[in-house]
Amino acid sequence: MIGYIKSHVVRWVVPLAAVMTVLLLGSYDLRGADPTVQVRFDASKAGPRVVESLTEERILRDYRFAWTSLTQAMEYNTLDPLEGPFVGTAKQWLAQTVVSQRQTGLRSQYTQQNHTLEAVFYAPEGDVIELHDTAEYHLQVLDGDKEIHNEQVIVRYVVLMTPAADRWVIRQMQAVPQF
Repeated sequence: MIGYIKSHVVRWVVPLAAVMTVLLLGSYDLRGADPTVQVRFDASKAGPRVVESLTEERILRDYRFAWTSLTQAMEYNTLDPLEGPFVGTAKQWLAQTVVSQRQTGLRSQYTQQNHTLEAVFYAPEGDVIELHDTAEYHLQVLDGDKEIHNEQVIVRYVVLMTPAADRWVIRQMQAVPQF
C-alpha cells in the first residue's frame, strides 16, 4: 500500500513541483516592470569601458523594475518590493522613507513616469556604472484616502548600479539639484 501511495505521489507531485519551479524562476520577468514606467537609456557617452548591448538591455530592464518596485513600496508602505532591486545606501534610504510614511499614515503614488537615463561612467572592470536620470513623474501624497499633495515633478538622480548574481541592482541613488 505504501509503495502504491508513493508512486502516485511521485506521479503527481514531481510534475507539479517542476511546473511550480518554472513559474517561480520565471516570476522575475512575469511580474516584471510596470509597462507604464518609461525609460530611455543612452549609453553612448559612458567610459572608459563601452557598455555592451546585452548589458545595456539588462540595465534598462532592471532600472525599470527598480522603479516599479519603488512605486509599490511607497504606495503600499511595504519593504518587500525593495528586496532585490536595491542594496546598500539606496535600500536604507528607501526603507527609512517607507517606515516614516507608515508612522505618519501617509503613502505616495508615483505615476506617469518617464526617465531619461544616461550612462556617464562604466568602470573598466564592469563592476559599477554611474547613471544620471532625469525623472519626470506625477507625485500624489495621500493621508489614508485623502489627497494632501499633488504635483508633476522633474527630479534629477545620480545612480550607481552594480551587477548582482542575476541582475543589476541600485546601490546608491541620490536626488541632486542639477548635473
